[in-house]
Amino acid sequence: MGRARSFETSKGTSVNDPIVIVGAGLGGIRLAENLRNGGYSGGVVLLGQEPHPPYDRPPLSKSVVTGDGGRVDLKPAEFYAEQDIDLRTGTRVVAVDPDGHTVTVEHDGERSDVAYGTLVLATGLVARKFPGVADDVTGVHVVRTIEDALALRAAAGSATHAAVIGAGFIGCEVAASLHHLDVPVTLIEPTPTPLATAIGERIGQMVTRLHTESGIDLRTGSGVDEIVVADDGSVSGVVLSGGERVDANLVVVGIGGYPDLDYLEGSGIELAPREAGGGIACNGVGRTSAADVYALGDAANWTDAHGDHHRVEHWNHVVDHAALVAAELLGHTITHQSVPYFWSDQFGLKIQMLGASHPDDEVHVVDDDGRKFLAYYSRDGILTGVIGAGRVGKVMKTRQFLQTPTPVSAVLES
Repeated sequence: MGRARSFETSKGTSVNDPIVIVGAGLGGIRLAENLRNGGYSGGVVLLGQEPHPPYDRPPLSKSVVTGDGGRVDLKPAEFYAEQDIDLRTGTRVVAVDPDGHTVTVEHDGERSDVAYGTLVLATGLVARKFPGVADDVTGVHVVRTIEDALALRAAAGSATHAAVIGAGFIGCEVAASLHHLDVPVTLIEPTPTPLATAIGERIGQMVTRLHTESGIDLRTGSGVDEIVVADDGSVSGVVLSGGERVDANLVVVGIGGYPDLDYLEGSGIELAPREAGGGIACNGVGRTSAADVYALGDAANWTDAHGDHHRVEHWNHVVDHAALVAAELLGHTITHQSVPYFWSDQFGLKIQMLGASHPDDEVHVVDDDGRKFLAYYSRDGILTGVIGAGRVGKVMKTRQFLQTPTPVSAVLES
């Protein structure tokens, strides 16, 4: 690639060209799209490690595992040519040189340098594996890529019992998907309820009810000390922290993910401390410690106006980050950001949450029929969030009350 040049936007802001985006996931594709929609006509290079074009990850633990759907590409194939986006799949970035404004990439075993004017790091997460278990053990799975989901789907066909380690979003969704495939499931979680760290224990009890009444063998308050491997190299069960063994010939590890930032070693780009969530340290518009280098998405640790650090792993945060970085590069101003939102599909119910609530906030259950439910969160009398299962309309109607500080009493009376 030739020497970087300066590109003048319609707002008169100078943007260094080309813009190279590392990470061809949701964040990378949304950033590229926002740049084009914002009037940027300079070079855009999108580097993706996987051999596929950008695809949506939420369906992986649900419709892909159950076989009800396949890979969901975020854009049609012709989009990249029409928008003059240089998409390079199967391309892994192995080093970044901020002084030389280059990234070193590996493709088909060959290494080369790609020059950038502006660099955006949107590399997301990799699935956390269970400590001490070799990669070649048969029957142990994670769900992060399309290949992961397809491999789990194939393994489910011969599974007699599955153990799912971790009852976060991935673990709960995988448990529901395997149950849909008639695989008996034991779901193991060290906290008192599923999703306790995200939604609190009171609402977590309702999720507990959903799983147990659907037939899941839920073991909360217990971790896993060991994954048992038979002599033939296949998994045969797990040992719980209390010493009990659960037999299983299929084990799914759903204990979260982490930013894999080895490619930044030696770059001098500042990383956030582990106690602040780790990831790539950046300010409120994605600027990192290196000139012309930005970060967004799951791997980015943003600093807000109060100096607090945030690394959030939700779909809508990635979308918002991409919009903010694009606006910063183009000299535009975003006056409003969307209300934080996430969702999960389990046992035929859509669980949705709006707002920035904390698990320790006060909970107000306003609707519960034994399966579907709706609840509000508040802090110091102010509405902080809403969560519902099977209450899509009621959840989304609450969005207006979360855009400005609103007393929860006013929402309860509405």
